[in-house]
Amino acid sequence: MEEIQKTKEKTCAFFASDYHFEMISLPYIEKEIEKNKEIIILTENNLESTIKNLISKINLNEEKKKKIFNLNWKNDDLNKFKQIKNQLENNKEMTIFIKGKENYIKNVNQNIEKWISKNENVKTIDCYDIEEVGDDINKIINEYENVLSTTGEKKIQK
Repeated sequence: MEEIQKTKEKTCAFFASDYHFEMISLPYIEKEIEKNKEIIILTENNLESTIKNLISKINLNEEKKKKIFNLNWKNDDLNKFKQIKNQLENNKEMTIFIKGKENYIKNVNQNIEKWISKNENVKTIDCYDIEEVGDDINKIINEYENVLSTTGEKKIQK
């Protein structure tokens, strides 16, 4: 399993609140939707009300807002795992956000790794709660090649 993880480029992000996560991820999500990629958001908590509030305040056309809101922002892992499996069977390009506490991210990655390990059409972005990881941020960053922030995805300088 270590070898598989070394061959795949990994991306992380750090958030201070649900709104902060959404502000970091929305520009990236918008670009991925334009490229016709499937977006799946695995999250520990329901983000539906915060994303609805945020989308109502951002400067995007209504069609883009609707596409973003129509992503499943709920804590609905079982259906999302089925969606991932279905998308893989159809060989669709996919970006999966995994947002939550460190333990949640680890468990979700273990569950989906067996499906996506051989699939180059899938990108995962692990999104950590900055308050929880605190002093361990450098240890976490060392496990990744890229970091996603409000300015976009950047290569981590090691």
